[in-house]
This record gives sequence, C-alpha cells and structure tokens, in this order.
Amino acid sequence: MAQVKDTRKQIANNKKAYHDYFIDETYETGVVLHGTEVKSMRMGKCSIKESFIRIENGEVFVYGMHVSPYEKGNIFNKDPLRVKKLLMHRYEISKLAGKVAEKGYTLVPLQVYFKEGKVKIEIGLARGKKLYDKRADIARKDQRRETQREFKVKNL
Repeated sequence: MAQVKDTRKQIANNKKAYHDYFIDETYETGVVLHGTEVKSMRMGKCSIKESFIRIENGEVFVYGMHVSPYEKGNIFNKDPLRVKKLLMHRYEISKLAGKVAEKGYTLVPLQVYFKEGKVKIEIGLARGKKLYDKRADIARKDQRRETQREFKVKNL
C-alpha cells in the first residue's frame, strides 16, 4: 500500500494563543472563502493574531481573521476582516457549544494551513491562563534554554 504523506503548508500561526491559554482539545475545520481570498492565502497573506471564534445559531464563525486583498483581484476583493463561516459536523458544534457554555472555556484559532489544496483552520478549545501560569511557562522555557546552552558548551 502507498503511504499517505501529510501535505500541510502552513499559512498563519497563532503563537500568542499558546501563551494566553491552556489548549485542551483541537479540531480541524474547513472555512468558507471566496476565490480572491484563496489566492491571497496562497501568497501567505493571512493573520489570525487578534481573531476569535463564536458559535451562533448552530454555526461557527471566525471574527477578526485578516486576509489581505489580492493585488490582481480589483472588484472581486472582499473586506479583509469579513466574518468567515467555519465548516464542522453538527455533533462537533453541539459538543463545543456545551463546553463553551461552561465557565472559563473559549474557542481560539491556532493555525491556518493548506491541506490537499483546501484551506483548513485548526481551532482549540481553551481555558484562560492566570498571570502566575504565564510566568511559570516563561521560567520553564528559560530553564530549558539554559540547559540546552550548557549542553552545547560541554559538547564542543
């Protein structure tokens, strides 16, 4: 049998989400886009830094996702900050709606990528971090970096 190769070309990443939230679960969703938006994404012109996700009337939408207008798109270009619908199964949406109704849970976009020619968004079910959690993460990263530096110096 032929081995299936994972063809994922990353467009945008949300590093801040991992800093501000504990990510409990991740989901892969499709996104409804227009032609010029897809062309712009192929050029890597997408940002999800300030974006967030809401569930309204049994449908999932991403707000604040910036897709730069396509240079050669003229009248066909859409608003860069247009609200975009995400494509998920009904049971996944109802499961997420129940979790988000709980105190402290939210949905955040983690990354945007191409998978087999289609634009996908990885979203995460997240809990907010407190300030002391963020400080602990920073201290852990600093410690790891320091040990790697010492290991590098010893092996020279």
